[in-house]
Amino acid sequence: MWAAFVAFVLVMVALDLFVFGGRKVHRVSVKEAAAWSLTWFALALLFGAGLWWHLDATLGREVADTKALEFLTGYLIEKSLSIDNVFVFLLIFSAFKVVPEFQRRVLLYGVLGAIVMRAAMILGGAWLVREFDWVLYVFGAFLVITGVRMLVAADKEPDLERNPVLRFARRHLRVSEGEHREDFFVVKDGIRHVTPLFLVLILVEASDLMFAVDSIPAIFAITTDPFIVFTSNIFAILGLRALYFLLADVASRFHLLKYGLAMVLTFIGVKMLIAPWYHVPVGASLATVSVLIGASVVASVIATRNGRTRS
Repeated sequence: MWAAFVAFVLVMVALDLFVFGGRKVHRVSVKEAAAWSLTWFALALLFGAGLWWHLDATLGREVADTKALEFLTGYLIEKSLSIDNVFVFLLIFSAFKVVPEFQRRVLLYGVLGAIVMRAAMILGGAWLVREFDWVLYVFGAFLVITGVRMLVAADKEPDLERNPVLRFARRHLRVSEGEHREDFFVVKDGIRHVTPLFLVLILVEASDLMFAVDSIPAIFAITTDPFIVFTSNIFAILGLRALYFLLADVASRFHLLKYGLAMVLTFIGVKMLIAPWYHVPVGASLATVSVLIGASVVASVIATRNGRTRS
């Protein structure tokens, strides 16, 4: 199953790069982004159905139902939390004035890097959980603290100029300022320089690493099965680029969504902390996450509509 899933990911990445023009300069339309978002969502559901069918035939109906529900819940959580990446990507691209035609290439390589990073973090996290049970409580406390901090700072935008990763990169890399289209590197006077677009890629990778620190512990609250954690994470990451282009033009309308995401993290953290006394069923977790995200989306739409009506 591991080999089959890794092969599937490699095939999809190769198709994106060499068949669907992932490396070419291209402005992604909302229609194209919606089609790809639906495609990735359908593939995730098909994978869940295939997982259920395989486990039902080999390990029985009870195991199949449990694992399929864990995958669906984990995928929904990861997909929901990945929306926060969209807001940060928008901020980064706006700060560096990256035109939409070049954003696609940055996000492509950002997704590839994210897959590698998350694979390493998931395997490391699975090992920690297997060797030290108390790590789950550390994860739970961390998620509660992170959720509360997100609630408090939901309306604040980070100052990129003070970002330590960007400051470190500017100090230690030769940066060629100016417009260099989609190039990450240029040669000037025989010396290789990085372009501002490469700094954007660094920030995109750094932001995904930061979000992975939140999202990966969150899914360990649903299951400690590394295969379920890995597959649900990777499906969410593979669909992240399409999700960005789908929401990029309307992200401002969902300004209350960050509160919903913060409450999701807080709920999952509390779930992990109370596990010795009460086990929240996976189905209840799925319903709670769905309600929190759905309510924040509806509230955002209503608030935006009322604001327009008053203006």
